Order: sequence, then C-alpha cells, then structure tokens
Amino acid sequence: MGRHSRRGDAPRSAEDTVGATGAGAPPAEAGSGRRRRSSERPGQVRGGHPEQPEWDRPGPERYGVQHGPRIPGPRREFVEAFEAPAFEAPASEASSAGGPVPRSGEAGPVLTVPKPDPARRQEPAGRPIGSPGGPDDPQDSESGEGGKGGKGRTFTGIAAAAVITVLAIVVAGQVADGGAGRDDARASGALKRGSGAGPASRGDARTAPGKASAAPATYEQKMAKLYPLDPKLAASGAFAVVPGSDKAPGKGHKYTYRVDIEKGMALDGALFAEAVQKTLNDKRSWAHNGDMTFARISTGHPDFVMTLASPVTTAKWCAKSGLDTLDENVSCDSAATDRVMINAYRWARGSSTFGDAKIFAYRQMLINHETGHRLGHNHVTCRTPGALAPVMQQQTKSLDIGGIKCRANPWVYPTA
Repeated sequence: MGRHSRRGDAPRSAEDTVGATGAGAPPAEAGSGRRRRSSERPGQVRGGHPEQPEWDRPGPERYGVQHGPRIPGPRREFVEAFEAPAFEAPASEASSAGGPVPRSGEAGPVLTVPKPDPARRQEPAGRPIGSPGGPDDPQDSESGEGGKGGKGRTFTGIAAAAVITVLAIVVAGQVADGGAGRDDARASGALKRGSGAGPASRGDARTAPGKASAAPATYEQKMAKLYPLDPKLAASGAFAVVPGSDKAPGKGHKYTYRVDIEKGMALDGALFAEAVQKTLNDKRSWAHNGDMTFARISTGHPDFVMTLASPVTTAKWCAKSGLDTLDENVSCDSAATDRVMINAYRWARGSSTFGDAKIFAYRQMLINHETGHRLGHNHVTCRTPGALAPVMQQQTKSLDIGGIKCRANPWVYPTA
C-alpha cells in the first residue's frame, strides 16, 4: 500500500519531539500515543491515505469501528508497521520510495500493488471535491469533532492492509505447495481411474472394446472336437437317461430308441443324443428314401437303447452277447440285450483310420454301424481298391482288408 503521501510537514510523535526540543518544537503530551494534526494545515491529505478513496464511505462502521472524539489515534509505530509495503512495487515506484520493497516471502510469486497517483483520486458519486464531507473538507481531520472521517479512513486502511497481508501470505503458501499438491492429485486421480474404483471408471469385469463375449459352441463345433478320456476307464457301471425326446421326422417304419449315458464320465450326454437323432434320420443313413425313421423317447419301452459307456463297462455288456471288445477297445451291438454299446473312448478320441481331423465323420460311422447291427446287418468288406468302405466294415480296426485298401466312410448311402 506504500507509505503515506504528505504535502506538508509530517506530524511528529512523542518520540520525535524529544529529539527536536532544541529546535523549539513544542513537545507532545507525554503518553498520549496520539498523532495530532492541525485541521488548518495547508495541503493536508485526509487520513494519510490518498490511495484509498474508495474506502471513504461508509467509513469505519463497515468494520465495526466505533468512532468519536474520545477515540485515540493509532500509534505511529503501529501505523508504520502497516505502512511498509508488503508487496513488491514497480521499479519506478520502488526507486521513489527510497529502495526495493521487501518481499512477503520466498515460497511463491510476489504480488505487486501499484501506487496510485493522488492527483487521479476518484470519489463516490454525489460527493465532489470541496463539498462537505468530500476530499477537501477542512473538517475531515484527525483532531477535533470533525476528525471522525480521517480516523475512520485510517482504521479502514489499517484493516485493509492487514487483510491483504494475510491473504498474500496464504496465497504464497498455496502457490508453494499447490504445484506438488496438484501433481499428487492428478496422479491420485489417474490411479483411481486406472484401478476402476469409481462408477464411471473401467473394471476388470468389463469387455474390451471390439471384443465380443464368446458365443456358445455349435453342434458342428462340438462334434469336430476331441475330448480326453482314459482308454482303460471303468466308470460307475450305472446309467442315466438323457432327458428329452425327438419326433420321427420321416416316413417308413418308425423305430423308437432311448439314450443312456454311464454315470461318472465327463462327456456331454445331450450332444450324444443330438448326434444319434440327426445321424439316423439323415438321408444318407438308414432313413434313406423314406425306408424308415427314428424317434427318441425318454420314457416307455423303446426298440433299443443307445448307450454311451466307458471301455470296461462296454466290454461287460458286449460279453453278454459273446463279443470281446477289450482287445481292440471297440463298440458293439449287444444283441442279447436292448443296448447298442458305444465305447466312450472311441467316441471321445476316434481312431487312426479316420484321424483326428475326421472325428466328426467317425462318430457318425459308429452310430450307423452299430445301429445297422441292431437292424440285422452283418459285417461287409470293401471289394474295390480306393473305393469308399461300406458302413458295415469294421473301419475302426482297418481300412485295408485282404490287401484291398478303401477310404473311410460314415454313411450307408454316401452318394445320396
């Protein structure tokens, strides 16, 4: 805010008069602590604050200061403590003041308050210079009954200087700490966004952009897949009915069947049941040309039971019909029972004659071959080298019978 700008001699405090008595200056009242100024001094500037005309009114009442003739003026050392500028002034003003203005601190930038020109003072509307209560009112002094305005302006300037000084210190501290604080806040925000803790944030459960969730595998995909299974597996020996039914889709003689799966195997019974229904009713199968049709049931008395069983259980049921399947781990139609036995190992792993790439076709061959036995058909071998093997040939064992090598074939009527 700068020091007071005075046109005349500055009033002297009690301390000043002690050293000036030799010059004939009258001493001030001892211990009064007041600054006295004659209201008749020419060139007087009201309140010593020409740079603060905007604080003239409503005066000290704004800050709750009670004024009157009995209120003592501020002590000089107190006034000068606040008169020393807390902010760095421009270079031209600092030079006129007699030297550089001390900084408020080294922690942050120093704010500057330019020193207004007393000649360009502005007054509130309706109070021209020279009017009563205006800037040149002779009653506006620090002494006498008319000095209440000057005292009010003095206290107002002191209060404003204190407020600005405190704000400067606070701002300097915030500037010093704000940079690191903002960096920490930004880093913290980035971690929170990265961790996904907020409601708008990304969590580990979210699907990545452009990556759709995996669709369920189709029937064709499942049938073309190999499944792990021990070739010597002996499961529980108990069977479970695969629930559900499928109507016979074609014409001709209708055969009914049920689908059972041995308990204790990690195989899909529903997939096995779907494969049986679709394979037997395919036009290349036994249902060719409307000769017959097949319907799956889960209750009542079927014509036969398509059974998916472990290798050991399959061998037991085949042995009931005088068939040995353990030697080459194959399937059979247990004609002495109502079960057509499909060896789970062959269903899961296939055979070398078809290879892994043709596991889908191999499974179709198993169903057609063993059902053919149930329908009364015996084994047939290939008679033409390079031709498709008959479906009733034991293709799991070999495709080369008697020196005639044929190609793998799952269908009764492959060219239909």
